[in-house]
Amino acid sequence: MSNRFWEIDAVRGVAIMMMVIYHFVYDLDYFGVTDVVYADPFWFYFQRVTATTFIVLVGVSLTISNAKFVQQGINGRALFWMFLQRGASIFAWGLVITLITWLTLGAERAVRFGILHFIGTSIVLAFPFLKGRWTNVTLGVLCIYIGKMLQAQTFSFSGLLWLGFEPANHQSVDYFPLIPWFGVVLIGIALGNILYRDLKRQFSLPELSHVLPVSLLQLMGRHSLVLYLIHQPFLFAGFMLVFFLMP
Repeated sequence: MSNRFWEIDAVRGVAIMMMVIYHFVYDLDYFGVTDVVYADPFWFYFQRVTATTFIVLVGVSLTISNAKFVQQGINGRALFWMFLQRGASIFAWGLVITLITWLTLGAERAVRFGILHFIGTSIVLAFPFLKGRWTNVTLGVLCIYIGKMLQAQTFSFSGLLWLGFEPANHQSVDYFPLIPWFGVVLIGIALGNILYRDLKRQFSLPELSHVLPVSLLQLMGRHSLVLYLIHQPFLFAGFMLVFFLMP
C-alpha cells in the first residue's frame, strides 16, 4: 500500500535508533566494559520512551492500514484474516527470539512474552477497536491503570505471564504483557483515527521527507522489524570480535 506518511516512518526510525543505543549500552554492561544501573531514572525512562513510541505507532499504523484496506474494498472476514496473518507472522518471530534467548541466556532469562509476541497478539486483538477514538482512550487509560496495579504485585504462578501477572522470580530481558501495554496500542489507534482521519493528515506539517537525515530515518522506520531482528546479533558479534582481537 502506498501513500505512507513520512513522519510516522521517521519517528519509528528515531525509536529504532534509541533501541540500538540502549542495547549497545546493555552489551557494554554484559561484556563488563561498563557498569549500568538500569533502574537509574535516565535509563529507565529512556527504555520506556523507546518502547512507548514503538507501541503507540503500532496503533496509529493499524488504523491507517485498516483504512487503506477498506478503501480497496477489503473488509469483514477477509480483512480480519489479513490482520490475523500479519499478527501471526510477527508472533512467530517472537517465538524465534524465545528459542534463541532460551539457548543463549537460559530458561530463567529467556524472552517468553517480549515486544514481538506482544505486537503480534495486539494486531489481532485490536481488530474490534480499529475505528474507536475516545472510547479507546478511556479503555487504554483503564488498561494502563490496571497494569500499574498488577506491576505492584507478584504472583506464585506463571501461566498468565503474558497477561501481566508476573511471578516473583521472573527475570526476562524483554517483557511486554498485554496489561498495561495493550492500553498504549488503544491510545495509538485513537490518535491514528484523530490525526489521520480518512487517510488525510489532520494537521499542517512541512514536507521534509527528502531531507537527508529524515529520509534515512524513514528508511529505518520502514524496515523496523528487520532492524530489530538483526541489530543485536550484529552488536553482539562485533563485541565478541573486538574482544577476540584485543591483545
